[in-house]
Amino acid sequence: MPTTETKPGNSNISVSSKPLKNCERRPAIPPRSISFHRFRKLIHVICVIIFFTLPFANLMRFDIPHQRFYFFGYELWISEFSVIFFSLMFLMFIVAAMAMLYGRVYCGYLCPQMIFSEASIALESKLTRTVNKYVRWNVSRRRLLSHTLFYVIAAVASIVLAFVFISYFVEPRDLIQRLLRFDIKTAGGIAGATTTLLTLLDLLFLRQRFCTSVCPYGYLQGMLGDGDTLIVHYRDENRECIECKKCVRVCHMGIDIRTSPYQIECIHCGECIDACAHVLGRLGKEGLIHYVWGEQGEELGKHDGSWYQRIGLRNSKRVVVLLIIIFYGTGLFTALSMRRAVLVRVAPDRTTMYRLGKDGTVYNRFRLQVANRGHGQAIAQFSIEGLPDASFANFENAVVVSAGETVQTEFEVQASSKAALAPGVNHFRLISRVGNETEVFEETFITPVRDSH
Repeated sequence: MPTTETKPGNSNISVSSKPLKNCERRPAIPPRSISFHRFRKLIHVICVIIFFTLPFANLMRFDIPHQRFYFFGYELWISEFSVIFFSLMFLMFIVAAMAMLYGRVYCGYLCPQMIFSEASIALESKLTRTVNKYVRWNVSRRRLLSHTLFYVIAAVASIVLAFVFISYFVEPRDLIQRLLRFDIKTAGGIAGATTTLLTLLDLLFLRQRFCTSVCPYGYLQGMLGDGDTLIVHYRDENRECIECKKCVRVCHMGIDIRTSPYQIECIHCGECIDACAHVLGRLGKEGLIHYVWGEQGEELGKHDGSWYQRIGLRNSKRVVVLLIIIFYGTGLFTALSMRRAVLVRVAPDRTTMYRLGKDGTVYNRFRLQVANRGHGQAIAQFSIEGLPDASFANFENAVVVSAGETVQTEFEVQASSKAALAPGVNHFRLISRVGNETEVFEETFITPVRDSH
C-alpha cells in the first residue's frame, strides 16, 4: 500500500512516497570527454599567440619598405618573387584543401575575424554582468558605465591589433617610433590609423556580420565541399528533439542548425553540438547534432573505417590532394634549401667591346652585383680560369658585403699583348667563392682582330 504524508502548511495536499511509473527518469549520460567549446577556445588562444609571434619573430612578414619577405627563417628579396609567389600559393592551397576535407574549420576555429569578434562579444557581456553585480546605480547609469568601459577597452585593443597587423608589412621597431610620434603623414602612419579605425568599428558593430556580408571565403565553401566533407548535421529520425532551442541560443551566427547544415552563415563551430548533448544528456539521451562526414556519412570519431578514413581521406580525390600538398611542400622546401645566402651576378659591359692600352694590353669591362641575403657579413672572392696571362685590373678580387647589403661595382679583366689569345672571342671562367659555396660564370673576352691585309 502506498503511504501518504501531509505537506506542512497545507492539510489539503498529500504527497505519495511511491514514485509514479510514467515519471521515472532515465540515468543521465556522462558528459563527453571532448567539449568543442573548450577545444575551440584553446585553438583560439594558440592562434592569438601565433598572430602576435609571427611578425616579431620574422617567421612570416612582408617588409614592404625594405622589399623583403620573411618566411619561417628565410629572408626572401623582391628579386626572388617567384619563390615568394609559390610560398603564398602553398599557404592558400592548404586553406583550400582544408575546406574540402574539413569544411569551414578555418572559419570556426582559425579565422582572426571570428576569434576577435567572439572575444568582443564575450567582453561586452562580462563587463555588463560585472557592473550590474557590483555597482549599485540605476539601470541607465550602469548601462552607460558598462558601455564606456567596453568602448575604452575596445579602443586600446584596436590600437594593439592594428599595430600587430601593420607589423606584418612594416618593421616593428620602425612602426613603434611612428606610433610614439603619432605619425599620420607617411604611408605607414596612415595605414596604421586607418587599420585602427576599421578594427574599432569591427569590434563594436560589424563582428560576425563581416562573415555573411563581406568575406568571400564563406561563399567559396560550396564549391570546395562535396559529399564527404566534414559538416555539422542534425539527425533526429526518432523525433526526440524537445524544442528547447538551446542550439539556437548558443549559435554565434544566430541560425537554427536543424534547418540545414549548408546555411551560408553556419561556420561549423560545434557549439550547438555541446548544447544539445548537455540538455539531452540530462534526460538520459544522446545528442542529436554531430560532426559527420557528409550528410549521409558516419559521425566523427566512430571507428567504423580505417585510420585514413577517420582523418578525412575517404576517397581517391582526397589522397591526390594530400599528395599534391606533400610534393608542393617538398619542392618549396627544396627550393628554399638550395637558395644561396649571397647572390652574385656578373655580366659583361659591351658598350665598348674592349679597350686597348698603350702597351698593347687588352681590357674587357664587366659589371658585378653581390647581394648578401644572409644574417652576417660575407666576403666574395673571385678568380679567373681558362684565360692565359689574364688578371684583374685595379680590382682586389674580393668584395665585402654586410648583411642585407647589395654592392654594385665594375671591374676590368686585362690580358697582355704577349698572351696566347685568339683574335676575337675567347671563352673563360670567372670563379666566385663565398664561404664553402662556389659558383662558375662562363664569360667571353674580346681581343682585336688583326687585318690580314
